[in-house]
Amino acid sequence: MASIHTYNFAGKRALIRVDFNVPLDKETFEVTDDTRIRAAVPTIKHILDQGGSVVLMSHLGRPTGGYENRFSLEHIVNHVSKVIGVPVKFAGDCIGAGAFEMSKNLKAGEVMMLENVRFYKQETTGTESFAEQLAQHGDVFVNDAFGTAHRAHASTTIIAKFFPNDKLFGYLIEGEIKSVDKILNSTEKPVTAIVGGAKVSSKIVIIERLLDRVDNLIIGGGMAYTFVKAMGGKVGNSLVEGDFVDMAKSIMEQAKAKGVNLVIPTDTIVADAFSNDANTQEVNIGEIPDGWMGLDVGTNTIAACKEVILNSKVILWNGPMGVFEMDKFARGTISVANVIVEATAKGAFSLIGGGDSVAAINKYNLADKVSYVSTGGGAMLEYLEGIELPGIKAVRD
Repeated sequence: MASIHTYNFAGKRALIRVDFNVPLDKETFEVTDDTRIRAAVPTIKHILDQGGSVVLMSHLGRPTGGYENRFSLEHIVNHVSKVIGVPVKFAGDCIGAGAFEMSKNLKAGEVMMLENVRFYKQETTGTESFAEQLAQHGDVFVNDAFGTAHRAHASTTIIAKFFPNDKLFGYLIEGEIKSVDKILNSTEKPVTAIVGGAKVSSKIVIIERLLDRVDNLIIGGGMAYTFVKAMGGKVGNSLVEGDFVDMAKSIMEQAKAKGVNLVIPTDTIVADAFSNDANTQEVNIGEIPDGWMGLDVGTNTIAACKEVILNSKVILWNGPMGVFEMDKFARGTISVANVIVEATAKGAFSLIGGGDSVAAINKYNLADKVSYVSTGGGAMLEYLEGIELPGIKAVRD
């Protein structure tokens, strides 16, 4: 398999699958968070510095039938130009005659962007003829879109077969794979995973896989109340998945059998309504009064988490500790974020991944104080679960 470190890009057109599916302001169509654009810069710059040219290919949103202005990548061209410091040409299509003409005449050091590949339904159906047309835009294919690596789409997976000897990963995907592998195959101990979020059901496979690899597993967020219920506690109106109480029991038994320290919250901040204006109190997590719901972890739980995290060498954080979107229930999430930063400063490796944890780290401006922030929520979770991602496999094969 070719590598970005050794491949000679001089005089080559690199067709890069990036993940520029970024949030836009509904009125002005300005980019409101350019994390994913900035994440692609090292790969783009490396190719340009080596004397190559770049054709950027991405999707944006979920258009349903052909062109829709609000999903046009034209809205982000100026922002991308600014971020990479090179003017970006825009092709109004991804497989039209004009687009092919533009990519054919691209000179070393130049960058162009194709229009949203999802304006063609052949993209999501993984149609081979469509992938073959896209492939005409480059001499080498670089997959740097980790956020879509779990989709077998034309531009992420199928296209790789048209570059049998000229396909490779960009720095972003390389970094993502290395980071997750570091969690799964760490020789440094202790390894701690913090798994939060609303539902146990969505995290079962990950939790079971992590039990073979971690020393400590901290449970937070809404899913904690299903565990408390499994232990015979009273959870009031808290979120509980009744169908998964037995599963929670099984996870506790597995953790015990495998010698994993399972940290389940012991106290909680409860509210009499799901609102920032609700009345609140701190109670033992198994003694929540009727009519009250747990929305964040309590003081003792925060202290227990802090002790475990500060003694860890490798840390994975996936899912918040409470409803951090409301300030009243953000303390647990903020505390965990800050203590991960503290542990990282002491030399631990920390990986933040999966939607809401990333949102929290960004909200508190701590992204540059942890080791790695994953750009692909769903893809990272599937990779953690041990699923071979089609976009990764296509380049490796």
